[in-house]
Amino acid sequence: MTISSPGAAGASRPDAAVDPGFEVVDKSLTASRALLGVIARSLAPVMDAVTLPQFRVLVVLSNFGPLRMGELAVRLGTNQSTFSRFADRMVAGGLIARSASTENRREVIISLTEEGSRICAEVTRSRRQEISVVLSRLSGPEQETVLAGFEVFARAAGEPRADETLILGL
Repeated sequence: MTISSPGAAGASRPDAAVDPGFEVVDKSLTASRALLGVIARSLAPVMDAVTLPQFRVLVVLSNFGPLRMGELAVRLGTNQSTFSRFADRMVAGGLIARSASTENRREVIISLTEEGSRICAEVTRSRRQEISVVLSRLSGPEQETVLAGFEVFARAAGEPRADETLILGL
């Protein structure tokens, strides 16, 4: 199946997704606001120690373990030089550590510190508890519907499954 891409007159993309339409996008925005509330409440106790972009770094490192700086920058959707300056602040804050690769001394490896791991675990615990409360308000079939929708949405967004990560549930 080939669908024309909006804004690209005459161009087409094989296997392109169907435009979700206003209602689907609107309901997704409503659900995202609910999730954003859960996220904000779970981060509130640590916001004096970590920003939201810094927390994303902690989650990626928690999921994948120590990474080369360039690979971490790619996973975060930024370039290495921009991330390097950002990482300096996180190192100074005791959230991550830099070390030379044992395989190539020119490569820099970024890993979580004990404090970075603690913050990530604390926020995840809080988020898991709050999501559990929300889901407990749903019937079994409704929970199954939410599960299926979230699995599909996460896959489309490129988020790894929990079983593909080092620490499950983040």
